[in-house]
Amino acid sequence: MTDLPTMSPGGWLRLDTGPGEAAFNMALDDVLLSGVADLARPVLRFYGWTEPAATFGYFQHVAEIEQATTLRPLIRRPTGGGLVPHDADWTYSVAVPPGHEWYGLSAIDSYARMHGWLAAALQSLGVPAVLSPECRREVPGQCFAGYEKADVLLQGRKIAGAAQRRNRDGLLIQGSLQPPRGLDRDAWQEAMLRMPVPGVGPDFNAWDLPAPLRERARALAAERYATDRHNRRR
Repeated sequence: MTDLPTMSPGGWLRLDTGPGEAAFNMALDDVLLSGVADLARPVLRFYGWTEPAATFGYFQHVAEIEQATTLRPLIRRPTGGGLVPHDADWTYSVAVPPGHEWYGLSAIDSYARMHGWLAAALQSLGVPAVLSPECRREVPGQCFAGYEKADVLLQGRKIAGAAQRRNRDGLLIQGSLQPPRGLDRDAWQEAMLRMPVPGVGPDFNAWDLPAPLRERARALAAERYATDRHNRRR
C-alpha cells in the first residue's frame, strides 16, 4: 500500500468513499482486506450506493436470491451472510490486520463487538438500539428477515446486520444499517468515531484512498464482481 498518512499510535484509519457502484463497493472491501496487513492499522470505511442493488453471501445460491428480491444488480459479497438490500441502507466495513486484537477474536465475539459499537453510537444519538439476546429466523437466507444473536434491534425489529470473512490477510466485516427515521447520517458516522470500544482508537486518522488502490478495485470489479462467472458460480 502507498500514501500512508501520519498516524497516531494505535490509531485506526477512517475512509469515506461516498456512493459507489455495487461491484466496485464489494471489490474495494476485498482490496482492503488483501492489503490491510501492509497498512498495519485497521480501516473503518463508510460508503453508499449510486443505485439500488442487493448483495448476497459468498456461499449462497443465486437462483434463490433472484426469487427473493427484485433489486438489481445482484452482487456476491466477499463475506458470508444472507441477502442484503441496498436501497435505503447505510453501509460500512472494517478491515483488520493479522495480529490486531480484533483479529484474534472468535467470529461470535467480533460480531458482537462490532454491533455493540454500532448500538452504542445509536444510543448516544437517542436511538434506543439493543443487541438481540437470541436468534430468530423468519426467512432463511435473508439478512433482515428475523435476526441473529447480537444483531442490532430497535423495538424488536432488526435494523443492522453484518457479515464477516477471516483469512491470513486479515478480518473483513461488512455491515448494513437500516436507519431510523430522522437520523442524520453524518451524525451517525461521527458518533461511531466517538465511542470508546475495546481495540479501537484512541484516534481515527482521515485517509484518502490512494489512486493505485482505487484502480485495483476498479479492475477487480470488472474482472470478478460484475461478472456472471462470479455472481452465478453457485
